[in-house]
Amino acid sequence: MSNSSGQRIPVNRYGLTEVYSPEDAKPTVDVVFVHGLNGDPHNTWTSEKSNVFWPGEILPPILEEEKARVLVYGYDADVTSFTGGTAKDKIHNHAEQLVQVLQGNRRVRKATERPIIWVTHSLGGLVVKRALIHSNDIRGPKTEHLRSIYVSTYGILFLGTPHHGSDVAQWGNRLEWICSVMLPKKVVDTQPQLVDALKTNNETLQNIDRQFVNLMGRFHIFFFHEGKPTNLKGTLRFIVDETSASPSYQDVERGVIQADHSHMCKFENENAPGFDLVAEAILRYAGEAPNTVPQRWTVERKERSTMMQAEAAELYTNSVKNTPQSDSASTFESSSLGREQKALPPMESQARFDQHFSVEEVTDEKEMA
Repeated sequence: MSNSSGQRIPVNRYGLTEVYSPEDAKPTVDVVFVHGLNGDPHNTWTSEKSNVFWPGEILPPILEEEKARVLVYGYDADVTSFTGGTAKDKIHNHAEQLVQVLQGNRRVRKATERPIIWVTHSLGGLVVKRALIHSNDIRGPKTEHLRSIYVSTYGILFLGTPHHGSDVAQWGNRLEWICSVMLPKKVVDTQPQLVDALKTNNETLQNIDRQFVNLMGRFHIFFFHEGKPTNLKGTLRFIVDETSASPSYQDVERGVIQADHSHMCKFENENAPGFDLVAEAILRYAGEAPNTVPQRWTVERKERSTMMQAEAAELYTNSVKNTPQSDSASTFESSSLGREQKALPPMESQARFDQHFSVEEVTDEKEMA
């Protein structure tokens, strides 16, 4: 993989790698690629025929005028990372880490409010959906900086991501097919318990889908489904069929890439089937986002300010209610409200006066001072 200068740059196995950034201008948008199960931040997006790594080689020239920065994200995506360990929701762990890493990368570059466009493949789309749900749920003053990922997201391209299924059994079968395609045959044959663990985790995946539906209207979304079946042990099958990969939601875009599930994200050149469709969507979102996301940040800051004022007012009200009042304060408060007060004897009146005021004798020397 090489950049626009022809220099080969390495791609980190884990975390973010910047594979392209405009040389003579400040980036105006971030395009972030996230792979899926058993994927890799380089190999997932690299053609096996031409060895072309399209996010860093053939996409940047198209985005030159939009001044986009292109990043790929890598994480531990073997099947055990989705099912093993003590944590019940492993996808949430991946999503939380993605939010933290991307926020940190953008913060140190003073680009917190820069628009974001996601490009995802297979189960990587579920990780991104969960990341946006997590980022949106954050409300605490010490973690509100992590909301920047949700606020800044403009568009998402889902390539072969399973979005929903009408029955649990179908979800399980679909996940098993994904494992069969994306995992080495040795793992599938010798460690079936790992595949079963992912299948039983389908309730978590369905919950992600239900929660994300409530956020969809905020983003520009493009669903892509595979146009060619995969040979699974002699049977041709669509791993994530059109119904699941491109559900019919209102005001979303849908398209097909004429490749099977594992190859629909690997474009060998600009003429590869589906490349124009994907590249055009990224190009269009990159051009539109800088005009829209700043308005969202204006609303976000106003909402945060309103929330802080409301919390301050509540704290003040509670503090006043919990502050004990002395008898003398009550007397003066009643007096200030115009209530009739009984006259005090001369000596007692003087004593009350002395409680609240100390009279200092002023000498000539103090006056001169």
